[in-house]
Amino acid sequence: MTSQTRVPFRADHVGSLLRPAALLHARDSYERGLLSADDLRAAEDRAIYDAVDLQERVGLQVVTDGELRRRWWHLDFLTSFENVERVAPKVKARFRTQAGPLELEAPGIRVYGRLSRTRPILVEHFKFLQAATSAVPKVTMPSPSVMHFRGGRAAIDPVAYPDIEEFFTDLARVYAEEIADLAREGCTYLQIDETNLAYLCDPELREQVRVRIGMDANEVARTYARLINAAIASRPADMRVMLHLCRGNFKSGWAAQGGYEPVADVLFNEVAVDGYFLEFDDERAGGFEPLRLLPQGKTAVLGLVTSKRGELETATDIKRRIEAAARFAPLEQLALSPQCGFASTCEGNCLTADDQRRKLELVTRVAREVWN
Repeated sequence: MTSQTRVPFRADHVGSLLRPAALLHARDSYERGLLSADDLRAAEDRAIYDAVDLQERVGLQVVTDGELRRRWWHLDFLTSFENVERVAPKVKARFRTQAGPLELEAPGIRVYGRLSRTRPILVEHFKFLQAATSAVPKVTMPSPSVMHFRGGRAAIDPVAYPDIEEFFTDLARVYAEEIADLAREGCTYLQIDETNLAYLCDPELREQVRVRIGMDANEVARTYARLINAAIASRPADMRVMLHLCRGNFKSGWAAQGGYEPVADVLFNEVAVDGYFLEFDDERAGGFEPLRLLPQGKTAVLGLVTSKRGELETATDIKRRIEAAARFAPLEQLALSPQCGFASTCEGNCLTADDQRRKLELVTRVAREVWN
């Protein structure tokens, strides 16, 4: 077995990193009107240089900007499209943690007119990252499905979109435009963060989806598969696209649980991506059996190192679990990563910067020992 020479690498990571205290202070000052946009950007730049240095020092061949320019993993991007706005929270999202339940009043999204994209959203972020590293720069963006899933039909203006299929067509188009601009600047590695298919693994949430969105959960999965495929259909041949599945990631909490079986066939055989970042850090993500459906030519990056706790896994245990996964999918189609990002929102998960570094080091060390 040899190391991977193209993305995704044997040692990879999901993307977001803990925000340093100086950056959190700068963002808070900016939001209170005490810091200029230029000064905030300078603080972000410094933090990203440090994040790149961390990723390179631990031995990763791929780096992200840690999503350090974002407050939320999804809202900053989605509300950059025309005629999309944040709205006040309408319901409390219920997360579970090892310490007990946790509630989040997250802003919602409303589409109040026809979707359009008048300027690039992530291109300048990518160009900065590309210039800051000799490794492969990876861009992460929320799945287009997030624009629909959170509010369903009720969050989309019926005058602008009397036919919901027109909305999905426009949504795929504006995503395709953003991806095309990234490709023109040299982006060859794109990660799409897809929480909603993972939420459909949870029997309780599947029923909530039927009531809230008015669609059967299986219909939702296939609709989102078609949406993602349309968004990435015109990507260049040298751009690799990975789908990251997440059951929620806020202050070390999660919102959904359940194995991949309910969505595995659609996920692996209908979504036309190159591979998947899959949570497998504990029992809430189920077993490895769904990997039997992984087609030839696609990669499953096993998220075996949790980003939700500081406690460090052992190399022996991680190797044992990789062996267990390899009973269902060939070892050469597997790779290793943390289970999720370390900070899907500014608050970050409940672990330290040293914990984060040790976990990334563990991923790279185990990957070398297993695949080299």
